[in-house]
Amino acid sequence: MSDKGYFDRFGGRYVAEVLRQPLEDLERAFGEAREDPGFLAELEVLRRDFIGRPTPLLFAENATREIGGARIYVKMEGLAHTGAHKINNAVAQALLAKRMGKRRIIAETGAGQHGLATASACARLGLECVVYMGEVDVRRQQPNVAAMELYGARVVSVTAGSRTLKDAINEAMRDWASSFADTHYLIGSALGPAPFPDMVRTFQSVIGSETREQIAERGLSVEALVACVGGGSNAIGFFSPFIAEKGPRLIGAEAGGVGSGRGENAVRMTGTAASDGIIHGYKSRFLVTEDGQVAETRSISAGLDYPGIGPELAALGESGRIEFTSVRDGEALEALRFFARTEGIIFALESAHAGAAAIALARKTQRDRAVVVNMSGRGDKDIFITSPVFRPQEWKTFLRAELERLERGEEIHAFGGRS
Repeated sequence: MSDKGYFDRFGGRYVAEVLRQPLEDLERAFGEAREDPGFLAELEVLRRDFIGRPTPLLFAENATREIGGARIYVKMEGLAHTGAHKINNAVAQALLAKRMGKRRIIAETGAGQHGLATASACARLGLECVVYMGEVDVRRQQPNVAAMELYGARVVSVTAGSRTLKDAINEAMRDWASSFADTHYLIGSALGPAPFPDMVRTFQSVIGSETREQIAERGLSVEALVACVGGGSNAIGFFSPFIAEKGPRLIGAEAGGVGSGRGENAVRMTGTAASDGIIHGYKSRFLVTEDGQVAETRSISAGLDYPGIGPELAALGESGRIEFTSVRDGEALEALRFFARTEGIIFALESAHAGAAAIALARKTQRDRAVVVNMSGRGDKDIFITSPVFRPQEWKTFLRAELERLERGEEIHAFGGRS
């Protein structure tokens, strides 16, 4: 847990006066719920029957054989309902909001997985849902946008600023400041003002707790756990049960984008581009311009291009407990292709960054050791990004044919088949 909302010098609650009472109410409700057997029992049923937990720990036997180093294991969070780890936190926070008497949920989303998970959880629990999403991300994550709307959510395209995740957070914060009486802001990553970092880590720690049990059941000698890091919810949940121990190594893979220059990546914990700052209600490491404004970021993965990092991860990085590395777009794509070919699993682009880091580490590690990588999501959502890379001509032909079909009026009519 944090110390009054802080992890060393990071964290805190830097918000307008209007949000102080809602955050205090949320902190109190969270503290009571996590000690309430009834709440925990209801959450456990949802985890089992709705999310589909526990998720498997897969021995990547073919990948291991081809690499020739440490044994690689994959925590298959992509098999959770809605296709990613985000559902763990979304269901738990939505259940908490309902307990508090809130009837409306707002959320921000980048890659769309948190928005999708929130929309699904709200449909299940009978809550109204509004999702804020940057216009850039709406365009590149259309499959998730369509699914959110199918679940009954209203997706608001944010056209301000860089039109990505940071701007979606700004809009969600503005909404909450005027609607908190009946609305809960369901933050999707381990960031924001206290108590959100503690809440998200707690609800995502189910990943690490299961992994720990699965490691023990198999008697594995684990060299390292590897996870991708944007804001950091999958990483902090995966690492959480191991943080207080000396081992295994904990490795976070950030988005190296297309280069090392300013605006070419989203690297906060290595290099010299990031500095301490207070943004979105908390203190952490942020990418900023020379005049102190939030810097533009770049990554092929919509979920890793956030300019900041969760405060607990920042503190653990500075202490040395978590080691950070960066993975370029091309390396992530190669890892995605590698695991698809060797293991029959398609990593989300975010998770593929962790996959690339795991491959590099496994090559340098003894064969009797294990490297466990968190496949935080599956890659269905990325078809509009990966297809133009892997099969550009076929993809163009498909899109042209679809556009021609729609222009001929051959759209699918609701409940009526083709026109």
